[in-house]
Amino acid sequence: MRFPFLLSLALAAATTTALPAMAQGSRFSTAVIVNDSAVTQYELEQRIRFLQLLRAPGDPAVEAEKGLIDDRLRSQAAEAAEITLTEEQIAAGMTEFAARANLSAEEFVTAIGQGGVAPETFRDFVSSGLAWREAVRARYAKQIVISDAEIDRALSVEAGRGAGPRVLLSEILLPVRPDTSFEIRRLATELSETIRSEGDFARAARAHSAAPSRDRGGQIGWIPLTNLPAQIRPAVAGLAQGQVSPPIPLGDAIAIFRMRGTSEGGEIKPANITVDYAQYLIPGAGTADAQAEAARIRAKADTCDDLYRVLRGAPATQLIRETRPLGQVPADIASALAGLDENEVSTALTRGNAQVFLMLCDRDATLADGGAPVVDPAAIAPEGAPAIDPELGFGAGPSRAQIREELTNQRLGNLADGYLAELRSAAIIHRP
Repeated sequence: MRFPFLLSLALAAATTTALPAMAQGSRFSTAVIVNDSAVTQYELEQRIRFLQLLRAPGDPAVEAEKGLIDDRLRSQAAEAAEITLTEEQIAAGMTEFAARANLSAEEFVTAIGQGGVAPETFRDFVSSGLAWREAVRARYAKQIVISDAEIDRALSVEAGRGAGPRVLLSEILLPVRPDTSFEIRRLATELSETIRSEGDFARAARAHSAAPSRDRGGQIGWIPLTNLPAQIRPAVAGLAQGQVSPPIPLGDAIAIFRMRGTSEGGEIKPANITVDYAQYLIPGAGTADAQAEAARIRAKADTCDDLYRVLRGAPATQLIRETRPLGQVPADIASALAGLDENEVSTALTRGNAQVFLMLCDRDATLADGGAPVVDPAAIAPEGAPAIDPELGFGAGPSRAQIREELTNQRLGNLADGYLAELRSAAIIHRP
């Protein structure tokens, strides 16, 4: 199942540029000093081999030294912030990294070992990144505020959400609590390594998954890769037909996927678009009074939510807000909405004697084809199965909480780049 990647590592190991032989004593001699912290020749040799096996771009020797210097700076910053990682955090980080190659952590360690890279090299590489991530969060997280408007934009068709390659998946989502973490991770590994068919996957989903898709054996419809969290996309994109992913940590859950199909996707089809729009029916269509009222509302309402404030007390038959698949929207409204961006207004339509104040609230394509599976709350769960959590799973597309986390991580990444540049400029770096 995962042999292609293992083979690529083996080929990389066979074609890796030979490194100069070193005496045992010289291997642990100092290659570079970063603020009184030494990087050894052995670490440099190991990082070069690691980058070669990963087929990383650039000159391996140059990139290895640069990466190790940055790792020292990151680790020093984490130590100054009193960041301490648990063994569980490190293990989860190694699992997450290996999942990008559709391997378990153990398989990944075995594969790179065939290329001469020690397990400690991989562990140190992951640990440095995790500690740095925690240090950056501790330093900047409270400064970051993601607005609802930013989330709306990130979910929008205009932002490309829903475009591009699409995948047909089955999912298992295992909730993780501090008191069950070890057992759940062990279960996730066991399921990932023993599931062989869609039937096996469906049975495992019904028995163990907490996602709403459980009642469909974990199956969700076609979904764009852009609708999946960033840490999932590389692992899913690398799955072959019928392949099951290694466990992928997602904070409060562990995900396992099975690939059932892939499609190049591309532009978003109208059938996959959902629109949220509001109509306010103003009496006296075409009159100066109706036009003045429309102008007054537009001047005071920047978003659809503002309409409820501006038009407080308006009857439900006069202020109407709906969310529908584009194919179910009346043709004249759909035509008017086609020319609008989010929060823009059209007054071109009429309904009888009423002028229609039409505002586009949102346009997105986040749902998997067919939408989220319908779950009967009265349905009897299989014995031992966890309670269904409607926030888990991906059939309904990314949740606002997931998008908030994604945007926060993007903002933190930009701040982290600037922080690391500051650390480099202030560091004392020299070679003996």
